[in-house]
Amino acid sequence: MIRLATDVGGTFTDLVGYDDATGEVFTAKSLTTVHDQSEGVLSAIDMSEKNDGLRIRDVTFFAHGGTTVINAITERKGAKTALITTAGFRDVLEIGRGNRPDLYNLHFHSPEPFVPRHLRFEVRERMDASGRVVQPLELCDLRHIIKACEAEDVDAIAILFLHSYANPEHEALCADILADALPFAAICPSYKVSRQWREYERTNTTVMNAYVQPIIQHYFERLEDALTRHNLACPYYAMQSNGGISSFDQVSQSPLTLVESGPAGGVAGAARIGVELGESEILSFDVGGTTAKCSLIHGNRPTLNTEYKLEHSRIQPGYPVQVPVVDIVEIGAGGGSIAWIDGRGALQVGPESAGSSPGPACYDRGGEKPTLTDALLTLGIFDPNTFAGGTMALNRDKARAAIATVAEPMALSVEDAAQAIVEIAYASMINALKLVTVQRGHDPRDVSLLISGGAGPSLASHLGRELQVKATVVPLHPGIFSAWGMLAAEPRADFRETWFSPLQDETLSLVRSRFVELEKQARAYFAAGDEAEIRYNYRVEARYKGQEHGVFANFEDGFGMDDFRQGFHDVHERAYSFRLPQADIELTSLHLEAVLKGHVISLPKIKAQDLTVAGARIGERDVYFGRQRGWQTCPVYSRSLLPLHQAIDGPLLVEEATATTLVLDGQTVTVTDTGILLIHERKMQAH
Repeated sequence: MIRLATDVGGTFTDLVGYDDATGEVFTAKSLTTVHDQSEGVLSAIDMSEKNDGLRIRDVTFFAHGGTTVINAITERKGAKTALITTAGFRDVLEIGRGNRPDLYNLHFHSPEPFVPRHLRFEVRERMDASGRVVQPLELCDLRHIIKACEAEDVDAIAILFLHSYANPEHEALCADILADALPFAAICPSYKVSRQWREYERTNTTVMNAYVQPIIQHYFERLEDALTRHNLACPYYAMQSNGGISSFDQVSQSPLTLVESGPAGGVAGAARIGVELGESEILSFDVGGTTAKCSLIHGNRPTLNTEYKLEHSRIQPGYPVQVPVVDIVEIGAGGGSIAWIDGRGALQVGPESAGSSPGPACYDRGGEKPTLTDALLTLGIFDPNTFAGGTMALNRDKARAAIATVAEPMALSVEDAAQAIVEIAYASMINALKLVTVQRGHDPRDVSLLISGGAGPSLASHLGRELQVKATVVPLHPGIFSAWGMLAAEPRADFRETWFSPLQDETLSLVRSRFVELEKQARAYFAAGDEAEIRYNYRVEARYKGQEHGVFANFEDGFGMDDFRQGFHDVHERAYSFRLPQADIELTSLHLEAVLKGHVISLPKIKAQDLTVAGARIGERDVYFGRQRGWQTCPVYSRSLLPLHQAIDGPLLVEEATATTLVLDGQTVTVTDTGILLIHERKMQAH
């Protein structure tokens, strides 16, 4: 009974398999095939069959995550999409919001909408905010729209009518007519994507869902067909951005839920490791080939971003989407990030990446630009002969030649230039980690830092020391941890709806009734009977009367008025630094998180006999620690041979198939019963 997961990243496609009966683990790492990501998935499966003896016939579960959705959006390679909306609201998508992140930028331009104006159509109809029909749907208005969509070869149509979150009757009728008239097009009414208010955000969400829907449907059909031909016939699941999984069929209808599919797998895995360690506060950090991503797990649950915006930056407002997404901060600093000198002569790292083709210079695949991986190899942290389990030999001479292109203009040695590249990457990563801790009101000294990704463990000890975390954690199989995390995820669905009400004596009983209705929707979604175990988390968005935006407060059975008020005031103060105890409160929306109990990957205990520090030592290597300390000889240990619960003093290197962990001077590393590496500062451990 093997559970299998694959994660498609910007550089590598990772695979993890786990046999529940024997505890066997199967792993593989292949280069991502950008032109058709399914080829990289099959290549990883073939590699695992050949090298690890993966038994395809025994696979009973398959989970998949990747970058298909985000790539289609960022590269603007989605389907040709039209929008049908209420008369008078054709330009909501382009008008957007008046808020600008960079207020004094005179060259600011609003984001380009994903549907051009000539493909935005109007229909006469109107609902009011309570869902009452003000003007019936004029079906005759659809005739010229259908002809125009045929003439324009439209692949997808988004339907967004005013206040359809309160009453979707007109949208449903319009969708049925279009589906009959245009069978070649994907029809996406907003009520099936979002039942929340705010017309611009809901319009943008529906349009982007339609924009990627044909792409995802085609991709999953192709992948499912390839897997079936590969004799891998079992239930297929996709990793969602909310930290849970769902079937291929379900996510094909709501593909926007996959926008952060891969990173969410790593967050789900970090939550699982936190449970194993008894730590409820985990700072998850994944350093991949193209980007580094961080997220905070609070109370053993991933933190959700309720105002997620695609392509948002300090100077760009981005595209808001109303889908639940794990709160992830992402920066362009991965193993493949390219180092370059800007116009002022300053060294920069990223955001451009060498990707998988041609890749870093040391891959010897035609790349000539220096990258973070080239720097780590030049510093001696990576071994050119054991990288990626020895499946990919690295060329140190090519790495040094690439680093020299930035070293010479700055009058630095190759080693000092490589150290500078790593230090700049550190600074970017520390800033990102503080964004999800300090700037969210959390003290990093109260969390454990879990670092994964191919390059992550080599940077872990420095980042943990800088943030002064409780412990730095390197999980099992760190280089393919997002795939491992998909085996720790359970089926999950989120149900959100707009629901306005002042907070009064009878309000909470009405809230309970609404949540009961949402629970019925959850059971229908999972096709689960009464015997199925579903965990629910209830959240209510509320605000002080007169405010524009609200905050989500937890809602539990047995809550009285005082309980809810206190919880709301606490959350509001944490978000905005003040509370108004005497102000009136009004509710704006409900959010039900539903998780179907499923099988998650276990962490079997390691057999500790005959494991010694001396036996784990497999050699030594010179590592460069900067101008002051220079080159130092560090012992190299095999992770699989390290004894349990025995502190080993740094500096040292721990090698495994998917990553290399660097432990600094003044730190110790220990191994838990289940094989997790814990790095502590020696002075901290003494207490």
